[in-house]
Amino acid sequence: MYQIIKILNNNALLVQGTEKNTESILLGKGIGFGKKNGSLIKSRTDVKEYKLAGTTGRSVEIGTENGIEAVYLEAAARIIDEARLVFHDEISSDVLLPLADHIAFSAKREREHIFVSNPFIPDIKVLFGKEYAVALKSRDIIKELAGYEITDDEAGFIALHIHSGLSHEQVSDTLKNTQLVDDSMQLVEALADKQIDENSLTYSRLLSHLYYMIIRTKTGEKVNICLNEFMEKEYPKAIKIAEEVCKKMSERLALELDEMEKGFLAVHIERCLSD
Repeated sequence: MYQIIKILNNNALLVQGTEKNTESILLGKGIGFGKKNGSLIKSRTDVKEYKLAGTTGRSVEIGTENGIEAVYLEAAARIIDEARLVFHDEISSDVLLPLADHIAFSAKREREHIFVSNPFIPDIKVLFGKEYAVALKSRDIIKELAGYEITDDEAGFIALHIHSGLSHEQVSDTLKNTQLVDDSMQLVEALADKQIDENSLTYSRLLSHLYYMIIRTKTGEKVNICLNEFMEKEYPKAIKIAEEVCKKMSERLALELDEMEKGFLAVHIERCLSD
């Protein structure tokens, strides 16, 4: 049983659970028709619920004159459904509001002919390929419901929101991590005096390795094999580049990297040098 906080439209309600102090978005055909704010409503099998964890009081931001319109909530919900088909229900519904908010602002920019570029599209395609594929599918959803077609750059931003729902990492943090990966790749190329083919498998592996180095450092996860001595002996150039990259990464993160990360990174760098 739910109590209606706000009727967003005939197909969308903002509700509060009567047993627990939680808020949810309910989406279903005609669910809001003839209803009133404050009335009780039973759950239905044909209605989808998106819980707004830790967001009690979000009613002031939803369905208001300056808030998120219901059409963008519906678009975000359908994109989440698409993601769940790919990621087997692993995506959190907490991403609903940030994603809907992004789509709303994207629509506003489209109406005002404001183009926002996404410089990390190549990295996003490599690091979050499945998320990006879902984001490209969202084009038809957004065009159907909101009446505009998103660009590849916007699809990249939506992919980051999907990743946020999977990793429970804030989109802003993912962007910072991606920026650091991009800067680290540029440093590798500068120190190696070589441009690495972005379409190569070695490039993709190095990019992914750099990203998960950042994640491991933030979470305190350790690698379990030390390759430093071997790489120093056999591939001194690669290990030297890895040392510099690790140093810069540590400075940017303000965290100490595991000493054994250097050897693993050097392996991927060597592959790029010899490719």
